[in-house]
Amino acid sequence: MKSRYSHILMLLGAILAFVPILSVDFLLDAYVRMREKIDASQYVAAISSQIDAASTDAMSSLRQVLADSPSLCTPTFVANVQVAIESSLNMKQVLVENADGVQYCDAFGRTVQYSPLSESLPVPGRTESLTVVKYADMTMPVLKLTQAFGETRRVSAFLPVMSQNTATMEQGLDAGAMVRVSLTNGTPILTLGDPGAFDRREIDADFISADSFAGALPVKVEYAVPFAIVRAGFADLDVSFTIVACLMSAAFLVLALHYVRRSRVPAFDLERAIARGEIKPYYQPVINLRTGALVGCEVLARWEKKNGKIVPPGAFIDYAEVTGLAIPMTLSMMQQVKADLGDLCTMMPDMKVAINLFEGHFRDDSIVEDVQAIFGNSAISYRQLVFEITERHPVGNSAVANSVIAGLHALGSRLAMDDAGTGHSNLAYLGTLGIDIIKIDRIFVDMIKPETTQVPVLDGLIAMAKDLDCEIVAEGVETEAQAIYLRARGVLQAQGYIFAPALKVDAFRELAVALHATQAPRQRIEAVVASAA
Repeated sequence: MKSRYSHILMLLGAILAFVPILSVDFLLDAYVRMREKIDASQYVAAISSQIDAASTDAMSSLRQVLADSPSLCTPTFVANVQVAIESSLNMKQVLVENADGVQYCDAFGRTVQYSPLSESLPVPGRTESLTVVKYADMTMPVLKLTQAFGETRRVSAFLPVMSQNTATMEQGLDAGAMVRVSLTNGTPILTLGDPGAFDRREIDADFISADSFAGALPVKVEYAVPFAIVRAGFADLDVSFTIVACLMSAAFLVLALHYVRRSRVPAFDLERAIARGEIKPYYQPVINLRTGALVGCEVLARWEKKNGKIVPPGAFIDYAEVTGLAIPMTLSMMQQVKADLGDLCTMMPDMKVAINLFEGHFRDDSIVEDVQAIFGNSAISYRQLVFEITERHPVGNSAVANSVIAGLHALGSRLAMDDAGTGHSNLAYLGTLGIDIIKIDRIFVDMIKPETTQVPVLDGLIAMAKDLDCEIVAEGVETEAQAIYLRARGVLQAQGYIFAPALKVDAFRELAVALHATQAPRQRIEAVVASAA
């Protein structure tokens, strides 16, 4: 049998040796796609960064004006507004009005002509809201950034979406390309280039495309161009690729014959296990240390082989990450989570589901689209999702990584730093990532012994998390002494064997329903007491 298999491999190797010669166009297409994808990503990142920078500057200027002005619409206020506009490259106007749109004053003493083009959306992490408007006779849409002042008045700054005019921007686009700026709820803001590019992309996959979010703003920038147009500019590389292909064919033939003679087929078949659905999600409960209520769970991977053997994650997670299989594995896990926990998340709308991401997810912003595709119309809402990244393999501070983080935040999901304290992260690094939750690794929890009164390293981590205004989850809690110590220091969420190990879906569902049933009467009693008070 092995001999027959070896002969088949030799035949396949001989055939495949000539594939590079026959695949010059394919290889060149792949090169063009890679290069143009990078250019497209950098292009949308530049636009989104410009929108984010201009908006952040306008909001900061608006806050400074309010801080320097004792009251609105006074000469001091108007003078401060005019200075802010003169100092800004983008801000055109500042307006004070009430909630019904009645105008009190502005920077130049005239009626401000504008009409809304979108609903008002909050800016995540800030007190301002954002509305797209048509301003005066400007052709470029304008962002209206509004700060509430007291109960009735609103102070708004107006700035164009882009500092360049549309004609200048369109001149820099390839023929057939399109740029679209829209709100995250789908409301279009600005469209440049071929208006049919995005429509055709839905039915024709042969497009180069990229998208990016404008920081914390609910604004998305998209770009698309037909592949055939950009491919035409690389015709001169065909000859070079043909020469390279001939050299590769000769080398491949030698290597293929050498491999067949000396290698063995690897037994470790993770890719096939993912395709067969053998990688299963197990769910470890996260418990509130003060109330005993179930607040969520962490999704952990287990390899369930057909022979019943369970392979622990330590045997394949690192391999999956190195080989790139962690990405399809995560997608498979998310699909199973959607099917497993949909009804529980509907019954328990405050339950959080934590899913692990890997460093590779932050080198390609497609993970945001994958999350939207899987959970967009599911019973699990985006705000119930927590995505964990590990400190042991830190995420680089790249434009793509920042775009992924901003995209997940824009959906309403939260980010957690797993294995906190085991890597090399400092306070500044965690702050730039926009981490919402810090998970303290079990090695620090294990330092808590009976009669322990202080654990300096652990106490320092807790203090750091509080300084960052992050929620805290303790991992690996196994004793009552550990739970009491953590609760006394304000750590209210924990997971570990004292509560339950990682459970199969049926066991976890049974536990969740039981805890929810016991918690519901307590919540009703508390509600009655609160209303009576």
